[in-house]
Amino acid sequence: MLTFPSLVLGLIIALLIGALFHLWQGGGGGRLWLYLMLSVVGFGAGHLLGVRAHWILIPVGPLDLGMAVIGSLLLLGLGHWLARLGRSHPSD
Repeated sequence: MLTFPSLVLGLIIALLIGALFHLWQGGGGGRLWLYLMLSVVGFGAGHLLGVRAHWILIPVGPLDLGMAVIGSLLLLGLGHWLARLGRSHPSD
């Protein structure tokens, strides 16, 4: 069970990862919101997967930081790839 301080720490780390990904990849304000949300959802999913499967990589209190960061990066990469697919339309 996550405590409130570990939940806030996880949220801050996830938002930082999303912001750094946006800084690296660029884009407008809409792309920033996309990356922030994908990072938070991926962070939470990675943490839950790690806890349920007992794959604790970097424990920080009740937070499985290792799996959470991996989940965040995977979902960011997937979202970025899907967003790029949506932009490239073949010309007539």
